Amino acid sequence: MNRALPQEVLDQIKLENQHFAAAPQAFFEAWKRGAQIAGHEWFGDGTREGLQRATTKWDLRPNMLMLNDALGVLSSGQRMFLSAMVSFYNAREGGAMLKRCGFEGLSDFGGLDLERRQVIADLTLNYNGW
Repeated sequence: MNRALPQEVLDQIKLENQHFAAAPQAFFEAWKRGAQIAGHEWFGDGTREGLQRATTKWDLRPNMLMLNDALGVLSSGQRMFLSAMVSFYNAREGGAMLKRCGFEGLSDFGGLDLERRQVIADLTLNYNGW
């Protein structure tokens, strides 16, 4: 028996393959937008020039030591946003940071403005591992 897959299934497979082929670049673009919003000092070499010349997510790894030290003095929105971004880089560390911020679930992102929500949404949609 040779059964062909229904066209809807084939179309969905094609759509997902296209999405995930483009996901690494889309993730990087969202990550870079997030780093611009949060501040270049938290990512990569910590300089504006480093942020501008970054070509991969590896160029903009979060500065974990500096972030953990500063978490207590940042605004609640800044803490939440940075912690959410870190959770894509390192789930354990980011999760611990989110817990310190009082994060209990996705609805807590309701306190973020549209620009930051869009970054988190794009990161989620295009995440393909670090």
